[in-house]
Amino acid sequence: MTSTTTPSRRSRKLRIVAALAVAVLLFGGFSVRRMLAAKADPESLPDLLTVGAAAPAFTATDTRGTSHSLAGYAGKWVVLEWFNHGCPYTRKHYALVNGVGNSQAMQQEYTRRGVIWLSVVSSGPGRQGYTSAKKADDEARKKGAAPTAIIRDTTGVLGRLYGARNTPQYAIIDPQGVLRYAGAIDDRNSPSAKDIAGATNYVRAALDAGLAGQPIAVAQTQPYGCEVKY
Repeated sequence: MTSTTTPSRRSRKLRIVAALAVAVLLFGGFSVRRMLAAKADPESLPDLLTVGAAAPAFTATDTRGTSHSLAGYAGKWVVLEWFNHGCPYTRKHYALVNGVGNSQAMQQEYTRRGVIWLSVVSSGPGRQGYTSAKKADDEARKKGAAPTAIIRDTTGVLGRLYGARNTPQYAIIDPQGVLRYAGAIDDRNSPSAKDIAGATNYVRAALDAGLAGQPIAVAQTQPYGCEVKY
């Protein structure tokens, strides 16, 4: 069969295809530049804190309207846990395996031992992970979570103060107000709950050593997970 497409029509089609290709390349390049800029922008994700210095002072309000301050917990071990239940890495540690969730088990055990456990969500309004106080409490109740309190850090002040970049991410403060651990929950950068059993749990190890008055062997690690949505 003889083609009925004229040279002029073929030329127009080629120009349209070329224009679309250029647009895709330009848009793609723009998107990549935006992503790289966001990564490089210190306002996008804060710098990680270094352990061994005084932990930044803070005052924050929980989902019930109660105020919590680091100064108010002087003499106690304090855990700050950044979480986002929409993040698969957070879900990994809250998933029930044989009826027990990794995060919930730690919260229950260490709060019984006198540790203050503050779960923090730093997602800003309109950002993934943002939640109302009621929804945060309902979700915690549904999952059997047992922190001392849940902090809605919707302005990101607390998160930036502590260099929170990922969910989950942890900061552990000793009774003298010194930051003793900062980083990941464990050494398995995976969203699968099946990997918990064989992992080295840095948070448990740090708390057990600290509560026993012993040095913390691994005091700083690179957090992994979803980026905090400031």
